[in-house]
Amino acid sequence: MAALNRPKRWLKDRQGAGGVSGAGGDLMDLLVAYAKQETIGPLKGLARFVAFGVVGSVAWAAGLIFLVVALVRLLQGETGRTFAGNLSWVPYLAGALLALVVLGLAAWRVMSVPARRVEPGAGRERGDR
Repeated sequence: MAALNRPKRWLKDRQGAGGVSGAGGDLMDLLVAYAKQETIGPLKGLARFVAFGVVGSVAWAAGLIFLVVALVRLLQGETGRTFAGNLSWVPYLAGALLALVVLGLAAWRVMSVPARRVEPGAGRERGDR
């Protein structure tokens, strides 16, 4: 009797748990996995890229502020009475000009270099990383 039931179980196993509906479930699982792979993975990479960009921008901004303040204090303290009285505004003007020059250089570099796309795995043939 057990030998007669064996082909039916084998046929049921080959068709999946629910036949056509089981294949539809498998298709849905495949589509969900594909959507996650193609959306969540790139979004995580984008989030990492943006996070490093924000941290780098904050570091550059803090460095520029420290540089400008250092220049102003240098001109105020180390030049004696040169920038005293009616010329007390000159160190602040020099600091503002320095900030504008650095800002202009940064904008020039951003605008002058066209963005180029880096393909994943590019350059690994030569052993680059």
